[in-house]
Amino acid sequence: MAEIGIIGAGSWGTALSVLLYKNGNHVTMWSIMEEEVEMLKKEHEQKDKLPGVKLPEDMIFTTDLEQAVKGKDLLVLAVPSPYTRSTAAAIAPFAAKDQKIVNVAKGIEEATLMTLSQIIEEEIPDVDVAVLSGPSHAEEVGRGIPTTIVVGAENRDTAEYIQNLFMNEVFRVYISSDVLGIELGAALKNVVALAAGIADGLGYGDNTKAALITRGIAEIARLGISMGGRIETFYGLTGIGDLIVTCASMHSRNRRAGILIGKGATMEEAMKEVKMVVEGVYSAKAGYALSKEYNVSMPIVEQVNKVLFEGASADAAVKELMLRDRKVENIDLRNLYQNSVEIPW
Repeated sequence: MAEIGIIGAGSWGTALSVLLYKNGNHVTMWSIMEEEVEMLKKEHEQKDKLPGVKLPEDMIFTTDLEQAVKGKDLLVLAVPSPYTRSTAAAIAPFAAKDQKIVNVAKGIEEATLMTLSQIIEEEIPDVDVAVLSGPSHAEEVGRGIPTTIVVGAENRDTAEYIQNLFMNEVFRVYISSDVLGIELGAALKNVVALAAGIADGLGYGDNTKAALITRGIAEIARLGISMGGRIETFYGLTGIGDLIVTCASMHSRNRRAGILIGKGATMEEAMKEVKMVVEGVYSAKAGYALSKEYNVSMPIVEQVNKVLFEGASADAAVKELMLRDRKVENIDLRNLYQNSVEIPW
């Protein structure tokens, strides 16, 4: 049995806390909000963000970050991406040297263009950081619906340790050393999901959705490979797999926000209606900035930025995508991939 601290009591942190508890671990869940912790203690249910999923009576809920961090075999960092840096900085005084931390949020920091694992490593020196990602809605994981996911870590022993803690008969876990590729796919698929939702809100159909998914993964792969990610990552669970589920499901807050924008809502109105952090909004600017830095064409990400931040109409953005210069479908991504790079394990 492992001692595990879940840092963040939203829908994903809650679902994973139930999973890890059922796997025989001792779980402490932390939230910065006193009222949220009191609700969890009283109701043993995250009624606001994951209703219907009951939490065990002997699970610990706290606002005391030191209690949630000290002496833990693993920390699961499950706060929304805009709060990753501040939360990591708050954890730092209590984290042991070589503390294992698995980040489960998805995003890129707009100001620095850093991935979330890079932020954690900067704020908490000498820790062992991994990431967990893949096509996995909290609403389904909390109900025990079969799900498959990937743990990425630079150290294989760390990846396998986390794999063993999470894996069971309904939650299959693969491992990978491509941490950067996993994080880029996870963050940028949310931007494409906003576009898919906008198309739904405009009343477009399956043809449009399929086009956005396939051209979206092409954009993500071009950027990811240029930055040093591996091509197979973007055509796996944390690339095309996560993109499909996020673009197609009403569990996706990014798709739901996009639908509202397609129907005429502003970005702010859509985020208020969804009532949860819409990660794609925060990753859109960062994704576009990275495309410029690495000289990679990302027209879908560009148009999402225009709709979100420049006042462009959703309908005009679609027309812009459709009427761009004529292109061939595929470039040879192998020309971007550095075959001399050795896979660490």
